[in-house]
Amino acid sequence: MAPQDVFTGAVKAVSTLTTGYPKRAYVTFLAGNGDYVKGVVGLAKGLRKVQSAYPLVVAILPDVPEEHREILRSQGCIVHEIEPIYPPENQIKFAMAYYVINYSKLRIWNFLEYSKMMYLDADIQVFDNIDHLFDKPDGYFYAVMDCFCEKTWSHSPQYKIGYCQQCPDKVKWPAEMGSPPPLYFNAGMFVFEPSRLTYENLLEVLQITPPTPFAEQDFLNMYFQKVYKPIPLVYNLVLAMLWRHPENVELDKVKVVHYCAAGSKPWRYTGKEVNMDREDIKTLVAKWWDIYDDESLDFKDENPVPEEDTFSRSSFMASMPEPTISYIPAPSAA
Repeated sequence: MAPQDVFTGAVKAVSTLTTGYPKRAYVTFLAGNGDYVKGVVGLAKGLRKVQSAYPLVVAILPDVPEEHREILRSQGCIVHEIEPIYPPENQIKFAMAYYVINYSKLRIWNFLEYSKMMYLDADIQVFDNIDHLFDKPDGYFYAVMDCFCEKTWSHSPQYKIGYCQQCPDKVKWPAEMGSPPPLYFNAGMFVFEPSRLTYENLLEVLQITPPTPFAEQDFLNMYFQKVYKPIPLVYNLVLAMLWRHPENVELDKVKVVHYCAAGSKPWRYTGKEVNMDREDIKTLVAKWWDIYDDESLDFKDENPVPEEDTFSRSSFMASMPEPTISYIPAPSAA
């Protein structure tokens, strides 16, 4: 679906129009006034612990309160305000009600200060340095394959016949159903290249693409299908893999943990939800808290950056008018 010239070097030249910023960065997304800000703080400290060479940019919606923005800045994050994006039809039954606001993530393709970025959801923690993923060849979209075994996939033919790309030999894709579905990634973590052309085309294609249950994840899978390159599970361990496909998990080698199972958010963890009393889950939650509570990992502002250079909107983009978009406050869980 993406035009081939989206990934040409000519487009990359745009990223050199601004100077003084690193060309690589991690990026996450935050909406509302809820407690996901704790996840972002934990992520910032986790990246510092593994000595990442690159900053963490936080794409925030206008409804993130100033108090939370200050917390993020105090942890060394680059706060970058974006306007929300909605699918063409809002009345759709998503797998989760708050998924609708996640289309706003598409704005990060317009972060032209950077030539390459790595997106991480706010409920992710990095336990080992993954900077080397930035060195993968340009022109591709890198992410970890998802699993089709959760009930949220009950709408799909994969779930109905018991087929999963994590164990394709366990239940073969029936020949009478045609070719197997294309590889499908989890959009909680991915490596991509900002590009004005890609950004504009994403928004154009979105307007003619009917919303689907997994919102922007389905959309990104459709859009980048031809340039998607799977990377190993260790770069985005979705917790359900521990009980859905334990044969594929070597926990001591996992570099990135995605706390997206029900009840697994460390800052909300009670251990009472299904599977949350497992010892491996308890260990991973404790590891997240060890980082979050470690004051030695708090940002130390040894080289203060002038306020105008922290760009809650970049100096390059600030001169351009934002498109007029009707704004609906995001759910606090987004």
